[in-house]
Amino acid sequence: MASNSPVLLRFPERPAPEEDPIVITGVGIASSLGSSRESVWQNIQLGTSRIRRTEASDQVGELRLPCGMVDWLPPGSESLKSIQLTQHAAAEALSDATLDWRTVDRTRFACSVSAQFGDIGYLYMPEGERDSKPLDEYKHRWWQEFLPSTASHLIGEQFQLYGPRLCHTTACASGLISTIVAARMIRDGQADFALCGAGDAVTKLVYAAFARMGVLADNDNPSAACKPFDVHRNGFVIGEGAAMLVLEKRSTAMARGAKIYAELAAAQMLNQAHHVTGLDGDTGTMEALIERLVAKAGWQYLGPQYINAHGTGTEQNDRCELHAIRAALKERADNVLVSSNKAVLGHLINAAGSIELALTAMALRDGYVPPTMHLDTPESVGQIDCMPKLGAKTEIDRALKLSLAFGGHLVGVALRRCPIADAQREPIALHPNALIREERKAVRRAA
Repeated sequence: MASNSPVLLRFPERPAPEEDPIVITGVGIASSLGSSRESVWQNIQLGTSRIRRTEASDQVGELRLPCGMVDWLPPGSESLKSIQLTQHAAAEALSDATLDWRTVDRTRFACSVSAQFGDIGYLYMPEGERDSKPLDEYKHRWWQEFLPSTASHLIGEQFQLYGPRLCHTTACASGLISTIVAARMIRDGQADFALCGAGDAVTKLVYAAFARMGVLADNDNPSAACKPFDVHRNGFVIGEGAAMLVLEKRSTAMARGAKIYAELAAAQMLNQAHHVTGLDGDTGTMEALIERLVAKAGWQYLGPQYINAHGTGTEQNDRCELHAIRAALKERADNVLVSSNKAVLGHLINAAGSIELALTAMALRDGYVPPTMHLDTPESVGQIDCMPKLGAKTEIDRALKLSLAFGGHLVGVALRRCPIADAQREPIALHPNALIREERKAVRRAA
């Protein structure tokens, strides 16, 4: 008897075209750990955390919880802090890409910057105070504070990028999606270059909302409050910062003598039709994301060497992510190094994927897998190595960056070290005190 059950059509996964891959040629980073790409990266190597308890002067409301606040902006820079951080990172990324603007067609330079929660200080002001002086005297109009596309608009205008300009708002997956969309615009022939990424800052409304949900970590040592993949974790810490990347085709980069951090080997987006804030305990969709990402990159037999995890430090995220990695990679998962940067950066919300993708590119450049700090008692999922407190000095050619977001957004990007030696970014020596373990087997836990 014929079955009436629907037949699920399956199509073979094929590697992404390799004839002219999209590459990263510029990186800019701003966070609580520093105002530049290399200063942040060195502090990651040292396991530095500048997460602290908020104070009244931070203007983030009455809550006094651990937070990765950016303290190095000039005084009086509170208005639209997320925009300033994004502009700062964008300027560094464009400088790092060593572009000769005389040869660049700015109408073919795309701008893909994610939404930011912004600083709606003007809207918070009491009505009498808000109306005490003309609107023209305020640094930013209320609609600039309110519109999520403000960062994309202002950055495009500041750097005179007249190509396609887009803004995506997909919660904690926004940064990665902005990168994927930027790469597609180049691949589709709409642009030759793209500036992409995201920035975010702490605001009263967002801080209060996450606190009300009960997902924010707290303990007597604020700097170590976030403990990804630890059985004693108790939530995440919000952070501030931004990261921006410059993308172009490999042939374009090589023709102008640019140096390449990494190639975008593949990207994948899926969604859990489950809950607006919760993850599905059945990790099948996340497993499919990783499987398809690996297949598109052509790594079915090799697998990734490093996974920069979403790793928030919440029980639901950490457990689901590790189980999905194990299910997708099977026994190969025990040979993959997995770590989370959120233990020291905090969770940059819309900008999380951007800064962590940038750090993954730098891990490929320097052959260093960063540690997961504050990890005392690792969650046991097979023998997945979550890099507790010590990094690893090891050459890596294949890495994944995963992001999981409210709304069920699941996103992954595969980075590959450029195989053409002349085009590669030269490694930069690690900090003399970088956290490096001697033998991996010494820190692995039994199943």
